Amino acid sequence: MDDWVGSGAEEIAARAERELEALVGVSSPSGDVRGAEECTAICAALGPGDAVTERLPCSSPGHAPDLLLRVTGTGARRLLLLGHVDTVIRHEHHKPLARDGEKLLGSGTVDMKGGVVLALGVLRALAARRDAFAEAALLLVCDEEWRTAPFAHTERFAGWDACLCFEAGELTPEGAEGVVVRRKAAGTIEVQAHGRASHSGSAPDRGRNALLALAAAAQAVAACHDPAGPSRLTAVPTVLNAGTAFNVVPGRGALFCDLRADDDAAILGVLDAVPRDVGGVRLEPALTRLWPGMDAEAATGGLLRDAASALGRPVLGVRRGGASDASHIAKAIPLTVDGLGPRGGKAHNPGEYVLADSLLSRAQVALAVAGAALRS
Repeated sequence: MDDWVGSGAEEIAARAERELEALVGVSSPSGDVRGAEECTAICAALGPGDAVTERLPCSSPGHAPDLLLRVTGTGARRLLLLGHVDTVIRHEHHKPLARDGEKLLGSGTVDMKGGVVLALGVLRALAARRDAFAEAALLLVCDEEWRTAPFAHTERFAGWDACLCFEAGELTPEGAEGVVVRRKAAGTIEVQAHGRASHSGSAPDRGRNALLALAAAAQAVAACHDPAGPSRLTAVPTVLNAGTAFNVVPGRGALFCDLRADDDAAILGVLDAVPRDVGGVRLEPALTRLWPGMDAEAATGGLLRDAASALGRPVLGVRRGGASDASHIAKAIPLTVDGLGPRGGKAHNPGEYVLADSLLSRAQVALAVAGAALRS
């Protein structure tokens, strides 16, 4: 293993659990300004001592500003590190960090405060070798989990040489270190139903049942589900809200569906498949979110071979269905690698965790990839 990779990873891992405890100790659901401000203050304190701190307007209105930490060097290349501090866990369900054997349990551990800790460590390691880069920066956003607005930062970093994103890491089925080089496009369809309310006992047939119409729309969306098809489309109804009382025909309601595919056209095709009228109920489907896909397989082949040489074990590009801000940045920086965070599981769930021993192994991977990106 390369000396810089090995020694740097040891330094990152020695601090990682304490830093993760500090970040996970803050409840920071998307949109909560106080939680985001506390997280960004911690991250600024954990970055290189001479890093320039900037607060950038968040993509989502009403959110705390995003955090940018910048370090300048004397080299030629510019490297962006990317992550987010928001979670999907509401305050009342927040869990601080606790150890259970090899698992570090807590809200947002794997998605993605564990990755933020490694990204901060990589930035500190880079700050110790200023001749390797012209500029290294860490961008931490506050709205990744629930953003529907366009990503605000893509153009700022257009033309940079590489981007490393620190969503959760993984091992391949063969046990090699996996990093994400391809992601599906992601979309959200919202269907608003406009029916007619009536008493469900005395006048049930005078109503136009929004709940039944939305159920039909959900079935139409689910019928498009084709994960083995040419676009690897997944179409999943996820939330249905209708009705105000047990004895009233629902006159209004809303359905939400999550869509993932290799291309945007497949997602738009699902939108077209939603009926506009069911049993006299008017349905209004809309695409409220569309995140681009990411395909960096070809662009990152040489970089991953170089990283594997520095690491002393294979680093392989993998595909992942989940969305990430790396997909937005990859449009402007073709050399983008994601999935550099620690390994863990149960993201967005009460039992979310990071594997403690992966903090060292994935710090090694991240430094090997960062070094390769600066040599590419």
